[in-house]
This record gives sequence, structure tokens and C-alpha cells, in this order.
Amino acid sequence: GWREAVAAAAGALQAGGLVAVPTDTVYGVACLAQDSAAVRSIYRLKGRNGAKPLAICLGDVERLYRYCHVNVPDELLRDLLPGPVTLVLQRSEELNKDLNPFTSLVGVRIPNHPFMRDLARACSGPLALTSANISSQGSTLTVWEFQDLWPQLSLVIDGGPIGDIQSPECRLGSTVVDLSVSGKFSIIRPGCALTPTVEILKKKYGLVPESS
Repeated sequence: GWREAVAAAAGALQAGGLVAVPTDTVYGVACLAQDSAAVRSIYRLKGRNGAKPLAICLGDVERLYRYCHVNVPDELLRDLLPGPVTLVLQRSEELNKDLNPFTSLVGVRIPNHPFMRDLARACSGPLALTSANISSQGSTLTVWEFQDLWPQLSLVIDGGPIGDIQSPECRLGSTVVDLSVSGKFSIIRPGCALTPTVEILKKKYGLVPESS
């Protein structure tokens, strides 16, 4: 089943479809980031404000350098990724101009989830990734919680429940941190991994909070 599921999901994405996927935080919906029509479909699916950016998802840290301008040590990236963190960096020219055209930045996710990493590796370019829910509604930890979206999806990958369904903390999603300014960081969304993330940035790498 595993290889077949990865192949089926990759095939649906290459055909321009939207696929629901398990991650290390909450359920997500993915499409090919370089496919402008698919990116528009994700916004329609979620009823999402067009000025809210989508993150990209990759399988490995090495691939990040193609789509982002990185101004932190490689070791810092590897201390946080793969993991429940979205790193916001300057985007490179390689990234689809229609993806978040209103900003020079892009959030990057490498989920610590074997299926997601295999799926990202199976696709030629980055995936665009967002949570599997209608905008402004709660994030989802099982596929049944976003049943209303199923008809608009090409495929739903059921990875079972993610985390503790009873725990509100499990629904916080990834910690989003902006590393686009050299020597500084700013927290855009506290998410589920705030404390360990800030500890690594401050103590190990000496970055200072943007506001200071």
C-alpha cells in the first residue's frame, strides 16, 4: 500500500489535482506549487482570502536552496527541519510567480512525516500546502473532520488520527518563524513548537527577536 499511495497521490498532483494529506501537525491539502490553476483551486476550496500566502512543502533541506535565498547556517535549517515549523525566507526566481505574488517571502515546510516527505520527493517541484479546512474554521486531525471538502479533492490519504484529538494544542499547526532578516527572527504564528524553536534560534544561533 505505501508505495501505491505515494504514486497515486503524486499522479493526482501532476494531473493538477488537490490531495488531502497527513502531516506531522494537522491534515493538509496539497497541490503543485508551480501549477497556477491548481493554486487557484486551493484558494477556491478553502474560501481563502487571496492575500493569505500558501507555504511550500519539500522533502529535503537540500531542495530548499533552489526556491529560497537562505541567510542562516545550513545547520540551523537542519535543527528545525524536518519538523513542525514553517520557515519564512526570501523566495527565489525559481518559484511560480502566481504563488503569493504579493510578497517576496515564502514559508517552507518539511514535515516530519514519512508519507509527506516521500510524496514531496516523488514530485518534480515543490508542493503548495495549506491546512485541510475551510478558512477561519478549526484545523483537522482526522479525515472525517473535513468531509465537506472531499467532493472537491482528487484524493484523500487517510493517515489515521494525528496527535490527540481531544487536545486543543494538537490543532495549533506549525510554528511559523520569519528568518528573512539576517541575525533576527520574528514569530508569525506561535503554533505547536514555539518554545523549542525559540530556544534553538536564541541560544544556539544567537538570533534576536525582530522587535528588539
